[in-house]
Amino acid sequence: MQQPEEQSNSPQPHLKKVIGVFGGSNILIGIMIGSGIFYIGSYVLERSGMSMGLALLAWLIGGLVTLLGSLCFAELGAMNPATGGIYVYLSEAYSPMVGYMFNFQSMLIGGPGSIAAIAIALPLALKSLIPMNGVVVKLVAIGLIVIFTLINYFGVDTGELVQNIFNVLKVLPLILIIVLGVFWGHYTPRWSVVQQPKGGSAVDFIQMIAFAVIASLWAYEGWTNLNTVAGEMKEPQKNLPRALILSVGFTTIVYVLFNLAIYRALPFGQINHAIQHGQLYLGTAVAERFLGQFGTILVAVTMALAMISSLNGMILAFSRYYYAAAQDRLLWKPFAHVHAKFRTPDVSLFAQMLISIVLVLTRELDQLTSLVVFSGAVFNMLSILAVPMMRRRQPDTPRPYRVWAYPWTVIIATLAFLIILGNNFIDDPLTSILGLAVPAIGAVVYLGFRRYYRVH
Repeated sequence: MQQPEEQSNSPQPHLKKVIGVFGGSNILIGIMIGSGIFYIGSYVLERSGMSMGLALLAWLIGGLVTLLGSLCFAELGAMNPATGGIYVYLSEAYSPMVGYMFNFQSMLIGGPGSIAAIAIALPLALKSLIPMNGVVVKLVAIGLIVIFTLINYFGVDTGELVQNIFNVLKVLPLILIIVLGVFWGHYTPRWSVVQQPKGGSAVDFIQMIAFAVIASLWAYEGWTNLNTVAGEMKEPQKNLPRALILSVGFTTIVYVLFNLAIYRALPFGQINHAIQHGQLYLGTAVAERFLGQFGTILVAVTMALAMISSLNGMILAFSRYYYAAAQDRLLWKPFAHVHAKFRTPDVSLFAQMLISIVLVLTRELDQLTSLVVFSGAVFNMLSILAVPMMRRRQPDTPRPYRVWAYPWTVIIATLAFLIILGNNFIDDPLTSILGLAVPAIGAVVYLGFRRYYRVH
């Protein structure tokens, strides 16, 4: 999709290909396994009618849906390992305007909004250990964004190294909690998945399962972001599919076992009482039961490490959207600049940093970021459907990796996203409609840039 560099007397620096399977897997694991592992399980269990067996099934189905989507992305990424990810696939499968509509909402709100949200969540999670008022929380959030932007400015290999270190540091305590709960827990979970709501029909039961799966899918959010840096992977035709499958598979196992550890370590009555009273951090209760006050501190530190690795991965991945758009002359040329020494998209990184800081200072941050949820699911679904479209449009293009069980993989993943979209629209139609307004504005901006570059 990207246009060739303009002729000049000096060679243009390019992004470095330094990310391997381990580094690529860590980028996704870092983004997917954040602080949500400690509380999203409460929502899944609650939506499952407090059926532990059904909740674990919801986690497995959520992981399977995510894996099916990632297999589709693996084919697209191996076929065209360019920096930009979804933006590139939508541009080729549909039109450059559709790709830019996604890119516009990602550049303006989606990427910076997610970065701002996780940067604010980190100091809030530590308030129980380190008292902070609202002003200090925002100052810490801004400092985190600046620090990790600078880390990624000094080279993608530097950002990858930080990601690997923090991922290992955060996964070890999670494994400890899993081992303690699963092997030293004294309670037998209620395995039955037949948990029908009172007076409900089979349709109500299916809706309850779908509602629980949707909650689990929030925990897997971020699985699309490795394709964004495909242009910086070593042998992406081989390493991208492997990293996608490994990271999604590992994350699914961790989520299922972590929630199983909670069910083994805590009595059902305590779990039910905690959720009813808004005490959603059940993982903290498990650590405290086995390790006392040290367990509480351990969970706080693990949550901080999880959010740091998620923040670093987001800053690395999301900045490439600006770079890819500028390469296609759909954003101002400086955004395509690559630092001659560090080989990173420096202008894009710092532009993303500034927008993220503005969003940190925005009071209605939660409302702002929620606007992109609906449109994000729309573009993910369109990307999955790009697989059959590209097979018809470019049948002779080499495909080093092909989706398993095609076309059922595409059909099932598409149906899952249709359920998500339908549920979001029914629950909050106004926010869903507003969420489409930003990419619609992007279509207008796209036409403006096309006209600008035709004139110039």
